[in-house]
Amino acid sequence: MIKSQCALALFSGGLDSILSCRVIASQGIHVQAVKFITPFFDYALLKEKEHYQKKIMFQYGINVIIRDITDKYIEMLNAPPHGFGKNFNPCLDCKILMVSEAVKMMDEFDASFIISGEVIGQRPMSQRKDTLRVVERDSCSDGILLRPLCAKRMPETIPEREGIVDREKLYSFSGRGRSQQMELAATFGITDYPNPAGGCVLTDPILSKRIRKYYQETPVKNSADICFLLVGRQFRLPNGGWLTLGRKENENKQVADLKLPGDILFKMNDWPGPTGLLRYSDHPDDIQIAAALVARFGKKKSAGETEWEITATSNEDNWTIAARPLEDEIFRPWQL
Repeated sequence: MIKSQCALALFSGGLDSILSCRVIASQGIHVQAVKFITPFFDYALLKEKEHYQKKIMFQYGINVIIRDITDKYIEMLNAPPHGFGKNFNPCLDCKILMVSEAVKMMDEFDASFIISGEVIGQRPMSQRKDTLRVVERDSCSDGILLRPLCAKRMPETIPEREGIVDREKLYSFSGRGRSQQMELAATFGITDYPNPAGGCVLTDPILSKRIRKYYQETPVKNSADICFLLVGRQFRLPNGGWLTLGRKENENKQVADLKLPGDILFKMNDWPGPTGLLRYSDHPDDIQIAAALVARFGKKKSAGETEWEITATSNEDNWTIAARPLEDEIFRPWQL
């Protein structure tokens, strides 16, 4: 029997999750939203938690917390029980993991049920009626996972049966269109909301290939390497080094921020060019190759100037390397 009138909401930040929170809150039920993050989606929010929380409260009146589930997600991605989508996206197992984590958090917030913004038919892999049932079964959320936007197309949940939630004030949305959601948003005075977009890099056809290759070749995975993998132009060097080069100014900063003890950072001296980061190698040949690749992707110099000065930094040591741009046919086989 349900006693608490508090719902724990899975919050993506998209319109459906916003509306689900507001629909339940409009019935006088306290809603605590939780946004799960990993390096594959929304990881930058770790550095701006308070700003994000204030923004969501100001814009939508929703109280949200951020939870990092990286370790469990990395492990799940090794072998998702329900497989992958078109790329390297385990959409169904991703949802199961997040609902499972929400179930474990219920006591922390004295919540008696969970809500989600899913709509039947909106996503071909994870939001069919049969897969919605699989999510409930495999996440141990039978009867307590309520989907306010399509609830009238689903069996009654416990909070509905016990009168905590008025089923008549829930909805029967379905399909991929957004017109019904937009009309509902207008009734709440919500006009500023995100456009639908795939925020998970595992659905990206280029990045997902990198990630799949990493999973195939690397026995022990960690979040630092995955963050490294997702930034810049990537190379596997002949002596085991892993190099990334920033492709523009904001990526140069991201590359520099990824530096760990033992990594070697490369920057051009007094000349525009990429920031490079070398990991897992201090071999002299890899260091020279890394410098030559920084030179290759830097701004071209005047005719007759053939050598660039590159500053290398490892831990507290700095030194200068003279490097000529590497020929394309040499490095193409190393590029990821």
